[in-house]
Amino acid sequence: MNQRSQRDQGTHRRPVRLATFNVLHGRPLPDGGPLSPAPHPAEGPLARAVQSLDADVLALQELDRLQERSGGVDQAPVAADAAGLKHWRYASAFHARSTADRGWILDPAEPGLRVYGPQDAGSATDVPSHGIALLSRFPVRHWRARRLAPAPLGMPLRMAGRPGLTLVRDQPRAALAAVLEGPGGPFTAVAVHLSFVPGWNVAQLLAVRDWIADLPPPHVLLGDFNLIGALPRVVLNAPGKTRTPPSPRGWFDLARSPTYPAHRPVVQLDHVLATGVGAAAVSGMRTPATGISDHRPLVLELSL
Repeated sequence: MNQRSQRDQGTHRRPVRLATFNVLHGRPLPDGGPLSPAPHPAEGPLARAVQSLDADVLALQELDRLQERSGGVDQAPVAADAAGLKHWRYASAFHARSTADRGWILDPAEPGLRVYGPQDAGSATDVPSHGIALLSRFPVRHWRARRLAPAPLGMPLRMAGRPGLTLVRDQPRAALAAVLEGPGGPFTAVAVHLSFVPGWNVAQLLAVRDWIADLPPPHVLLGDFNLIGALPRVVLNAPGKTRTPPSPRGWFDLARSPTYPAHRPVVQLDHVLATGVGAAAVSGMRTPATGISDHRPLVLELSL
């Protein structure tokens, strides 16, 4: 029996709950400004927010590791413990200290990309970093990580807690892929956080698509793309260097719903797309308010 036939059986399996969430280093934003970090991270706003999602596979963006602004906490294991997801990796987009007056102060001695796992939780010897994480309830066959270079030019953006527009320099980004042992067989989940610079984020998305082409289908891509509406689907279905996507049905949006800004969402920057499964496999989409971040999470269920 081939893999697809095995997937088509077991129609009574519980669907896999997928979620992506840009957590903005896990701090609430009442009145537009961040609150002080929680004194007990395991019971703090970030932990409560990710626990409320009840996800089987969770992609998180804008996580801190050992940053003073978030209480010096390693946020990836805090989130993993709260969500009950023991298979996880955190990929540092860059190693730097966040400061209120000078922004990011990069550490020139550290690599731009380093992958941390459960064995690194609780270590206080490493330098601070900022990045993404992928957490799973299912065992992982294989992990893969990639650094995405920053755009050469910045952009004027609205920043939480600041009036008007602020010129923001782009920073390196990361992509993190895992081949998971799902309920119907292996599938590939990929967490990304793409640049906010138009055009540059499109190039990054195409690079990620080709980078995962050799991994087992179905493919599920989760993250903050900084691309609105149907643009990610259009980009992913464009011709490429490799024969991607692996399914003749192409990539499609698993959910279309605004996620930003959190207090009154009007645009969708956060996406979950897939190839190798049908649209009928999707159910239970929601974008709940969590009390943290300027984004809302995107949560849905997918039969895999």
